[in-house]
Parts: sequence; C-alpha cells; structure tokens
Amino acid sequence: MISAIAGHPFNAIQFTGERYPLAEVRLVAPILPTKVIAIGKNYAGHVREMGGDQLPAEPVVFSKPSTSVIGHGEAVAYPEKLSQQVDFEGELAVVIGRLCREVPVERAAEVIFGYTCANDVTARDLQQRDGQWTRAKGFDTFCPLGPWIQTDLDPSDLAITTTVNGEIRQSGRTSQLLHDVPALVAYVSAVMTLIPGDVILTGTPAGVGPLAVGDEVSVGIEGIGTLTNRVVSRD
Repeated sequence: MISAIAGHPFNAIQFTGERYPLAEVRLVAPILPTKVIAIGKNYAGHVREMGGDQLPAEPVVFSKPSTSVIGHGEAVAYPEKLSQQVDFEGELAVVIGRLCREVPVERAAEVIFGYTCANDVTARDLQQRDGQWTRAKGFDTFCPLGPWIQTDLDPSDLAITTTVNGEIRQSGRTSQLLHDVPALVAYVSAVMTLIPGDVILTGTPAGVGPLAVGDEVSVGIEGIGTLTNRVVSRD
C-alpha cells in the first residue's frame, strides 16, 4: 500500500490519510533534484575494466542534468543517430535532505535524507570520443532513479546487482567503494552547496556493458528494492 503525504518530505512527514494499492499507481522518480552529482571510477574493478592502471586518490566528479532523470518503469531512450554504444551502470544514489556545505565526514549522516537505486546510463562511444563526459552522460532519460527512497539504511555494506533481461551483469557491494558515502558528501559539499533533493551517485561496480533497444535493465540494492527500465529507440 502507498500512503500519501502532504507537501514535501524534508520536514516532518504529514500523511493525508489517503492510501492506494501499489499495483494501482505509477511510480515516478522519487525526487527531481536541482543537480545530480556523480562519481566516476569509485570501484577498483570498474577502474580496471575501463583500462585504468591507477586508482584515483580523490573522487572523480561529474554531473548529469536534472532533465536526464526518469522513474521506475519509464523508458530509457536510446539515441541511435548519435551513439552506437549505450551502457548501463548500476549505482547507489544518496539523496540530500538539508541545505549544507562544507560538511565534515563525521556529520555526513545528518544531511542525508535517504538512498535509492540509480542507473548512470552512458553513451560510451561519445564519452571516449569527447574526452569529457557531459554529453555522454546527459541525454534525456539517462538517469533512472527509484523505485523509492529508503530513509532508514546503513549504506556501508549493501549488495548491488544489475541485470539485463534477467541475466546478472554486475554484482558488487558498497563496502568496495574506494571513497565511501560520508567521504563523498564531505568532498562534494566542500565544492558546492547542496540543497534538499540533490542526488549524489556513488559510482558503479565492475561489469558495465551495452544495452540494446528492447532490453529490460534492473538495478537492485539490498534494503532498497529494484529499479527497472526498458530501452526504446529515441529516433
């Protein structure tokens, strides 16, 4: 069952009293952030599979536009006229709950609202061609989030799995992060002010790979749930 709330969830949550069966509602993205800050090369296995021979000493930061965000069950649009290799990247997403900047590592949990599943969809050929990641990561529909936000969760050691058409392609744990969640919140907030609803994508484990039109891709994270999207042609 779904219980409706009034207003936004970042203050005390107030329920309206309305309830709906989950099977009868459409889940949109659980948050529409002003910015999505993503972290690259944050699992050693992924660094190696991308041809890297040195682990980054500091988080590698890039961004995705808010217009790339979609929800559970919505379609990822494959831009076939512009890219011939679109990859999945299953990730844990951190949702910020308070206006903050320069957050100490030991106080990071105080500014986190919760966690959700994410797929950092990437036009890999454009990423390699451009030498930077904005275009490759920024297409509309390239940031599925959902299916909901889990507000009571320890993110330090969660299983994360990505499947394509039911076949496991990625299997890792958040304990393998090179830079953990508190470190990422501290690092990013040292650069920019974070506001309620902003999202930090924490990086993807090894096993990333291509998608094709018609594929169904799912990102499941222990303690949260499963985010599923189908790939369609944009053109």
